[in-house]
Amino acid sequence: MTVFSLFDTAIGRCAIAWGARGIACVQLPEIDEPTTRARMLQRFPGTRESPPPPEVARARERIVALLRSEPSDLSSVLLDMDPVPPFHRRVYEAARSIPCGATMTYGALAAQAGVAGSARAVGQALARNPFAIIVPCHRVVAAGGRVGGFSANGGTTMKLRLLAIEGHAKSAPGIYGRSIAARRHR
Repeated sequence: MTVFSLFDTAIGRCAIAWGARGIACVQLPEIDEPTTRARMLQRFPGTRESPPPPEVARARERIVALLRSEPSDLSSVLLDMDPVPPFHRRVYEAARSIPCGATMTYGALAAQAGVAGSARAVGQALARNPFAIIVPCHRVVAAGGRVGGFSANGGTTMKLRLLAIEGHAKSAPGIYGRSIAARRHR
């Protein structure tokens, strides 16, 4: 059975859901707390709210720290990827390798996931990412330094806010932080 808990962050009240196999979902804040709670109940019918067990509480605290602009490694957080389609799983695993303070284009992420040329499909998989922040889809940007889309409440404004929290400085119009490719070519 999946259960969930709401928690406060620098960007608002988020939710985290978990089951026996790990974290099932991280929900970014909706317009208000009742809407965030309703989203969890819609996503996981029959779920209930509960205080998190220690491993989920640790993951939650790492998310809170990251959203306070503090260094926080989420790479070891156990995710329940069983309900995730195999293609999405590959994309999410590749996205987890993008370090805080870096961005990667949809095309580069497709190549890293072993599906070069599938940038649009990668974008569609990220739009369905149930593990916001832990799978840092906000670090994936469009080619040419454009921000690209973001499906969470607030859209690209939220994406830019998350990038700013992680220390991305606007270095040129539409370009945030340094891309991983740029780091490799220094």
